[in-house]
Amino acid sequence: MKNNSVKQITLAAILIAMTVSLSLLVVIPVPATKGIVTLCEVGIYTSAILFGNPMGFTVGAVSGFLIDIISGYPQWCLFSLIIHGLQGAAVAYFTPERNKRIKTTIVPLLIGSVIMVVGYCLATALLFGWPAGIASIFSNIIQVGFGMAVTLLIVESLVKFRPNLV
Repeated sequence: MKNNSVKQITLAAILIAMTVSLSLLVVIPVPATKGIVTLCEVGIYTSAILFGNPMGFTVGAVSGFLIDIISGYPQWCLFSLIIHGLQGAAVAYFTPERNKRIKTTIVPLLIGSVIMVVGYCLATALLFGWPAGIASIFSNIIQVGFGMAVTLLIVESLVKFRPNLV
């Protein structure tokens, strides 16, 4: 195994652990959809913006899966693996390599957020019917909106203090 691969795997493990920890810090159950609202977007979006792919996909997929397993919602784990993985991959793909400022990251964050909201609407509808799927939209919009706001603040601060990070 190359030294660079070991660094990437170690970084991914740390980012996944941080995302899972942050998400489990605040878990808000949503009885209407038998799901939860967490802060996982902050870790997924920040990892995707700062480190690109495959880090964005990996952190999204693995952390989404683990959060559901650990928090007692295993029925969601495969959906989360796919949805949050695609969410992180999309944000990483659409974020420009240079100039990772608020103006250039809003559109990628919106794309990732749409993937998450639509993905969970469809997954909820599959599991519990369309009324529950539609009901999930509001709480997921709140989750991604808060995640986007915190991510923008974190990334902007990191770029100011450590410009060579991006």
